[in-house]
Amino acid sequence: MSSQTHDITVPAPPQLQEVSDGIYAYVQPDGTWWINNTGFAVGPQGVVAVDSCSTERRTRALVDTISSVTSAPVRTLVNTHHHGDHTWGNALFGSATIVAHERAREEMIAFGPPRELPFWENPDWGSLPLDPPFLTFTDGVTLHVGDLRAEVRHVGTPAHTTNDSLVWFPERSTLFCGDLIFNGGTPFLLMGSVAGAIDVLETVVAPLGATTTIPGHGPVFHDRAPLDASLDYLRFVLDIAERGRAAGVTPLRAAQDTDLGRFADWPDAERIVGNLHRAYAELAGVERGGPIDVIAALSDMVTYNGGKPLTCRA
Repeated sequence: MSSQTHDITVPAPPQLQEVSDGIYAYVQPDGTWWINNTGFAVGPQGVVAVDSCSTERRTRALVDTISSVTSAPVRTLVNTHHHGDHTWGNALFGSATIVAHERAREEMIAFGPPRELPFWENPDWGSLPLDPPFLTFTDGVTLHVGDLRAEVRHVGTPAHTTNDSLVWFPERSTLFCGDLIFNGGTPFLLMGSVAGAIDVLETVVAPLGATTTIPGHGPVFHDRAPLDASLDYLRFVLDIAERGRAAGVTPLRAAQDTDLGRFADWPDAERIVGNLHRAYAELAGVERGGPIDVIAALSDMVTYNGGKPLTCRA
């Protein structure tokens, strides 16, 4: 059986990186469950921020960091998708206009506000009322940070979730790709599509040729290596799913019988179980992003994790 648990060391503090003139990545180690990256761009009329954080403490630290760079207000907050690690801190951005794909709003409301969750170790979420996006789009919208264009684009198909969007600064070849890439971490497709994620990486992300990419989790990168590693993992998952279904074994058993090989050192290895649940469903004819038994998949992930709650150090 392959499984992975984390040590109890405290993650390193967030790191602010100016990746292009006036564009900042806010990288939060160690990038595991509920610890995400965000970022922002500073213009003469104010700040455009990309994503909030999962807890009140982490989001307040982000807001304070933005204030240390500029006294300009955050005018716009873009959510790259609905997951709570990227959205639950929205309410701490005051009067900012919160922008996302229309499905992100729907799914954020359906999931609800921060609260004690099953399956994970629960951090102190703080006091965060639900604050979903209230300006939504179907295909995309362009924001202007002074003379700088920020193109917010829905990726066109379920991938990490049903509602993933990119934030692309074409003049700077700088991309915020949300959770389409976990740089050095295990991808998670339970609420999206394994096949869709492959399509998006191949036909949407790769053709941009970004020289700087801020992933949803993990370090900023400047070449294709993390994208190619993600594609390798996703194809690995599809291969296991095809062989597992042919053998008549469950997603959990297929995961337990699999040697993760080069991916064994990636954090949150138990995500392979959720990914296999999604891949099995797609191979059985469920549409990309279609409903499956998420609770059963998460329960199997805990089983794979030795019966222990999934690690969260947020």
